[in-house]
Amino acid sequence: MTLKRTRHLDIYITIKELIEEHPDYPVSRLCRLGHITRTSYYKWKSRPDNENDVLNKRIAEKVNQIHEEHPDMGYRRIRDTLEHDYDIRVNDKRVLRICRKKKIRSIIKHRYNCCTKPASDPAYIAENILNREFHSDKLNEKWVTDVSEFKYGTGEDERKGKIYLSVILDLCDRRPVAYVYGNHNDNSLVFTTFNKAIESAPGATPIFHSDRGYQYTSKEFRQKVVDAGMTQSMSRVAHCIDNGPMEGFWGIMKREMYYGRKFRTKEELLKAIEKYMTYYTGKRVQRKLKVMTPMEYHEIKLLGTA
Repeated sequence: MTLKRTRHLDIYITIKELIEEHPDYPVSRLCRLGHITRTSYYKWKSRPDNENDVLNKRIAEKVNQIHEEHPDMGYRRIRDTLEHDYDIRVNDKRVLRICRKKKIRSIIKHRYNCCTKPASDPAYIAENILNREFHSDKLNEKWVTDVSEFKYGTGEDERKGKIYLSVILDLCDRRPVAYVYGNHNDNSLVFTTFNKAIESAPGATPIFHSDRGYQYTSKEFRQKVVDAGMTQSMSRVAHCIDNGPMEGFWGIMKREMYYGRKFRTKEELLKAIEKYMTYYTGKRVQRKLKVMTPMEYHEIKLLGTA
């Protein structure tokens, strides 16, 4: 390829992709806008496949594969997965063009509705110490928590019910420090999750942030926080964004493993939750974690190399 054609490569590729998406676009006008001749464009287009075309075909194959395995993924997450799992490093726009060409779209995101029961007569209310400062460079510096509801049983002959999942996230690596599920959204569920988190991170004294659910405002829970040497923080009334990362986690989890699916039995639902938590911690890359999984980022932080 000559120097001139190399210099115009991006223009050739852009025109080619525009025409593929919009066949009615006139080639001559696009060439004039790109300050190239129709002859040079058609000469480039008729050449044998070059490295760029080969890469695009490889990307398209992997994009299809990723979409089939995770139809919830948008083009940004697909790009991050290409880099993390297949060492294919391209920009967002390229993946977006391929997704549009292949008519690949993520499934619709549903709105997450909180199920936490507010305390009617709270024994203790903490200030919003976290104050939406969600970034953390240190492990066990800031923890956030919440409880969410999941339903199972779809048919008339099937037993219907609910389970409640309580999760504590570390804002540094976005890793679930602890999670517990139960049949009731009660003190026992929240207290057990807190105890499990302490066992997994002995000596940790983070800011512990929650909403004003009755479990978190009880005397018993307040004493557990004090005994652990932690600083308790709570969202303000009707300000869900005060616990934004936790709300975001529920939205992601429910979109990716819950919405659009029917779970016939409690066992089927619990199995799906366990599988997802394993996937989220060890397989799901996040751009905020430098295109790493929570566990990968956690291990790097432990080594002090991040």
